[in-house]
Amino acid sequence: MLLIMGCAGTGKVKVIKLGHGLGISHPVHEAMVYMGEQLREQSGGQLILKIYPNQQLGTERQLVELLQIGSLGMTKVSSATLESFAPAMQVLSLPYLFEDDAHRDQVLNGPIGKELLLSAEKYWLRGLCFYDAGKRSFYSKDAPIERPEDLVGKKIRTLESAMAIDMIKYFGGSPTPLAYGELYTALQQGVVDMAENNPPSLYTSRHYEVCKFYSLDEHTAVPDVVVVSTKVWELLTEEQRGWLQAAADASAVYQYQLWATSVEESFVELKAGGVQITRPDKEPFRSAVAPIYEEFAANWPELFTYVQQINELK
Repeated sequence: MLLIMGCAGTGKVKVIKLGHGLGISHPVHEAMVYMGEQLREQSGGQLILKIYPNQQLGTERQLVELLQIGSLGMTKVSSATLESFAPAMQVLSLPYLFEDDAHRDQVLNGPIGKELLLSAEKYWLRGLCFYDAGKRSFYSKDAPIERPEDLVGKKIRTLESAMAIDMIKYFGGSPTPLAYGELYTALQQGVVDMAENNPPSLYTSRHYEVCKFYSLDEHTAVPDVVVVSTKVWELLTEEQRGWLQAAADASAVYQYQLWATSVEESFVELKAGGVQITRPDKEPFRSAVAPIYEEFAANWPELFTYVQQINELK
């Protein structure tokens, strides 16, 4: 427990350790710093958040595993990475699930989102809130992606997510899961032909130095999740849990604002860096992956009820 919750001062102050894989200039890190400030303020200094960025403590998957065994207090993880631990999270990786940003926010901030956050508790992971991770689109080295046929046979880096891998297969590509930190070199050396991600990640990773074509098909809007180990949660009093949840909720609102600004700035910088940004017709892409819903309904009928509830909100 000393690894995930330390004591400071005379013993009344508890320090919760949070590790994540992003740089300190990333809006997610800035939001976590804000969460720490809110937690300190609301708790009167009784709860302190100590943040370890830049994969100091491991990759996303490793950090989740550290939470499960009680060697870390909190982390930020993509909902796609959580699929291996909490299958219900697969729903959020379905392509073209949300009608628009308002629909996405209604789902994530409503009863469905709450259920999904708590669905990982039996795996010793409790979701506190969602962070905006934008919309994911394809970027490539050789030519813009104008239609799904342009993806056929291409080696495409994808998240370590069964749903993301299936999506690439339906597009006709060859899914190649790789750790994010290995991707720049993989693109340079031709290990993969292309990748997919949101605008801030394309810019801050400097992948645009290799990939000069960004095609905004916006196939998924996979959110990030702020997660606390249930081992830490159970050590907190009811009042302390309230402080932590309130701080996380406040940081989510702040992160959404930071993210919107970051997306705008990223597009400006990408264009200045010589990236050709295109907006292909989404309907052919949507049609290409439509069968994935039938497969999901057949394999995960109990989870498909979430899709039906989400569709009812459109």
